[in-house]
Amino acid sequence: MSEKILVVEDEPALQETIAYNLKKQGYEVEIVGDGHAALEAARKLTPDLLLLDIMLPGLDGFEITRILRRGMNIPIIMLTARDDEIDRVVGLEMGADDYLTKPFSMRELMARVKAQLRRSRLHKEELQEHIKEASPQEALIFNNLIINTTRHEVTLNKEVLILKPKEYELLLFFAEHRGQMLSRELILERVWGWDYVGDSRTVDVHIRWLRKKIEADPSKPERLITVRGGGYRFEG
Repeated sequence: MSEKILVVEDEPALQETIAYNLKKQGYEVEIVGDGHAALEAARKLTPDLLLLDIMLPGLDGFEITRILRRGMNIPIIMLTARDDEIDRVVGLEMGADDYLTKPFSMRELMARVKAQLRRSRLHKEELQEHIKEASPQEALIFNNLIINTTRHEVTLNKEVLILKPKEYELLLFFAEHRGQMLSRELILERVWGWDYVGDSRTVDVHIRWLRKKIEADPSKPERLITVRGGGYRFEG
């Protein structure tokens, strides 16, 4: 079955060009042109990937991403005509997986689409394999923080934490390497994949999210420690 891509873009010419190139690659393509239609289509179609313009009528791409990330884990590539660093950071903080600035080549867009879909497929396969192999009692325990690797669930003080998939993967990677200094480059390679086209700021953003959820005082972390000039270390 062909993978389904939802394109959210309000410029008709760019809609047509993106759709044409995606269909040439064998993807099934749906197109909408405003924010409210994007939310409705994403929930109805459950696409394999979302190409999302930031500047849209109705709701902008940031708000759409924020809403979708409450209950959906699909790769999101943001498209924007602005090259401001703050836009990239905000996009990542909202939960986008990648960011592409207009004008861009169709070759680069297709490469990023393929990379995100490949990572998504591998992640799903790894999760299924892990579920098959895991013991019902399998868990990593760090005092009041418990990572249940069978249920893919994290509890703190017996309360379940709401973690995004990448937050869970990142925390699990740290837990499996407790006490070790892990560089941003290594984290990107092992958690996001060797073919990830973003940069190390992605790691910093996700670390900040995790600290808000697992640290008593995120401004003075005791579990996820910054190693100056090196990376991060998990103390448990």
